[in-house]
Amino acid sequence: MNPSSLNIVILGLSITSSWGNGHATTFRGLVRELGKKGHKITFLERNVPWYASNRDLPQPPFCETILYENLDELKGRYTALIETADLVIVGSYTPEGVQVGRFVINSAKGVTAFYDIDTPVTMSKMERDDYEYLHPSQIPSYNLYLSFTGGPVLKTLELSYGSPMARPFYCSFDSDMYFPEPRQPKWDLGYLGTYSEDRQPPLQRLMLDTAFRMPSQRFVVAGPQYPSNLLWQTNVERIEHLPPARHREFYNSQRFTMNITRADMIRTGYSPSVRLFEAAACGIPIISDYWEGIDQFFEIDGEILISRSSDDTVHYLTGISEVERNAIGERARKKVMQFHTAAHRADELLNYYSEAVGLKREQELLSEP
Repeated sequence: MNPSSLNIVILGLSITSSWGNGHATTFRGLVRELGKKGHKITFLERNVPWYASNRDLPQPPFCETILYENLDELKGRYTALIETADLVIVGSYTPEGVQVGRFVINSAKGVTAFYDIDTPVTMSKMERDDYEYLHPSQIPSYNLYLSFTGGPVLKTLELSYGSPMARPFYCSFDSDMYFPEPRQPKWDLGYLGTYSEDRQPPLQRLMLDTAFRMPSQRFVVAGPQYPSNLLWQTNVERIEHLPPARHREFYNSQRFTMNITRADMIRTGYSPSVRLFEAAACGIPIISDYWEGIDQFFEIDGEILISRSSDDTVHYLTGISEVERNAIGERARKKVMQFHTAAHRADELLNYYSEAVGLKREQELLSEP
């Protein structure tokens, strides 16, 4: 088929609900840009109660979305869809992902890909023999491994796990949704993220301890699933859930924004989060924890600020002029606009697809008697 009109099927965690996950916004941007390029996309999503009651985009306008109830329905009704697709992508954290992956690998005639939006978590799980959504024996059978994480882990996936083709496929942002807006800042420092036990200590150390030390400054933490017994400083505002439609307003209402990284992501490195790119696209300077490879995405001090302690955060909030603050944000915005929009990812996916088609044909020729 002409690569300008591919039939693409994606099975992922969710595209209809951003509740407690960053997958939805990542899928939405990618799928929308693929649709703009003339490709037909079908998104298969497991109908689960926690997303059913929190759907902020129940009918995405840029793809056909199908909700299925269980594995039997998926196999019984959608085998032909999988068989006839040019490209079938299975995302990390897809419910019953191992069984779904086995079904896709056995049924698909076109290119198959595993899209890992959680690569460091996936690697840690496999090391613990936890195969929630991917079994290591499946990795060689996927034609393409799309990894949220770059750097050395790509070689590990190919050399140790047998992936025929592991490629970096970082998260991205929607340039139609994220851009600077002139607003009077409501907060000096904000953080957007679902509660995570391993992220809470650095959030406490780098931001919340700073709020305690700076009672006249205003802070905000937005995101669901924080324990009800957590005590918050009076100058820290809490927002339980912030739908993507309000993210731009949220970022543009801060002087600085905080980025906190999951422990698995820090251990692996080279794992930028979608929140990093979204905040940068709004031109808001980011104060981040450090991880290996962060300087591959942003110039430290020039485009991003690294905090290792509350002292560092206090210094940034009080010691940077407005001129320099704005300049840091603008430089970061230029960087993500150049490399990290959803349109960039769509182009990368199509290039990887073409590469995978060639490799698949080579392997098929080698296997012929």
